[in-house]
Amino acid sequence: MSRVHGASGSVFAFIFCGIVLAAEAQTPTPSPAPIPCALRSNTSCVECLQNVSCLWCSPTNQCLDYPVRNILPPSSLCPLSDARWGLCWVNFLILIITMSVLAGIIVIAILVCCFCCCKCERIGNKKEDAKVQRQTRARKSRQKARRTEIQLRHDEIRQKYGMAKENPYARMDDH
Repeated sequence: MSRVHGASGSVFAFIFCGIVLAAEAQTPTPSPAPIPCALRSNTSCVECLQNVSCLWCSPTNQCLDYPVRNILPPSSLCPLSDARWGLCWVNFLILIITMSVLAGIIVIAILVCCFCCCKCERIGNKKEDAKVQRQTRARKSRQKARRTEIQLRHDEIRQKYGMAKENPYARMDDH
């Protein structure tokens, strides 16, 4: 029995050491510092845009640092129609127009959905209100019919026992 525990303990220790050694072997080596954008000028757009913080200006073949303080690069740096960022085949002007149109479509779709939901809810409430009113009218008419039926039964019983009165407001002991 002790051999089984000893063997399983040594297997566990062996596996544990293997995991620790594998983890140490996979520690990432520090990546080299990215090449500044200015050094990639007069190369190609693809090479410049390998670094996400770079902006390629087509007519001047310059690789520039993206002006992060501004949302859009100023036209003094590079005209929007000639600026490339992210992908070489997408100019900045088309990217802005496309994103604006997509954002507008999304906003309009959300507004239409909200309008439709509110309208459907109002229609549903009107239907429910009409249903409740019909049920209330039916209940009142049944109550009125029951009251009339009970009144007729009481009048029959009074007539049977000779307690019927001509004046419904007269006292019972007057008879």
